[in-house]
Amino acid sequence: MRTCEEPRPPNGQSPIALAAGQSEYGFAEKVVEGMFIVVNSITIKIHSKAFHASFELWQLQGYSVNPNWQQSDLRLTRITDPQRGEVLTFKELTWQTLRIEADATDNGDQDPVTTPLRLITNQGRIQISLKRRTKDCNVVASKLMFLLDDLLWVLTDSQLKAMMKYAESLSEAMEKSAQQRKSLAPESVQITPPPPSTQQSWSQPFGASPNASSIGQYFDKHDMKESSYHLLISRLDLHICDDSHARESGALKHGMLGGAIQLTFRRMAFDYYPFHKAGDACKHWVRYSEAMETRGQWAKKLVSEFQSKIEKL
Repeated sequence: MRTCEEPRPPNGQSPIALAAGQSEYGFAEKVVEGMFIVVNSITIKIHSKAFHASFELWQLQGYSVNPNWQQSDLRLTRITDPQRGEVLTFKELTWQTLRIEADATDNGDQDPVTTPLRLITNQGRIQISLKRRTKDCNVVASKLMFLLDDLLWVLTDSQLKAMMKYAESLSEAMEKSAQQRKSLAPESVQITPPPPSTQQSWSQPFGASPNASSIGQYFDKHDMKESSYHLLISRLDLHICDDSHARESGALKHGMLGGAIQLTFRRMAFDYYPFHKAGDACKHWVRYSEAMETRGQWAKKLVSEFQSKIEKL
């Protein structure tokens, strides 16, 4: 993989649907989604102007799950609402070991001496929720949850500085990509329900009769109001060591030893909602609490003040 200076245009319609000669969510999509994938090892290499990185995964598994993240009948792993013309699907990826390594690119812009950044984790999983339109299979919203157990990470100060440079080099490309996604984000429009077909019965459990009201309520319960990305680490032990004095000539002879700091985080979580507008409701957020109501009122007040200033200008 290589980072792009300018974001590429969207992929358009689903290649699975086009290869099957169909234009909407149908049998071909359901067959591919139902596959159970097992990969012994996979290596992903990423190249950028400032750095190059590699991700190595062992014992990777990918499969469909129901809305409660449990393996079950494939017909229960999707929720189709004919009235909305949308379908929800749920996936899970698991692995035994993940190794991440990043190093600066030798292009003259980086420091001559850099320390590669390395991270090795044990078992982890990614939970993916997708909401697509049935008429063209385009993704309307998605939710990605990155779940890790105990994590031990030892960082030197030079590695920490290198990580900051890597993040800075990616920020511009990520900002351009975010602007493109926001400009192409679907608006809330009335979707014409597709004509009834026998394929819609796939989304119904055994012995259940189609009921628009019950399907709509079940769809609302697991619906993604907007795209979001989440990271949850059960326990993180972070060790930051100072190795600057050790690299200096003669530093050890004069007894100049670096210091260290240890940080322990429990149930550390990061939630990112890239399309959320200031002042909008947050009740659909994963970790919503009543204390956030005060924050919501404060945000609405700031937005109204900003709008009034803009109108005067």
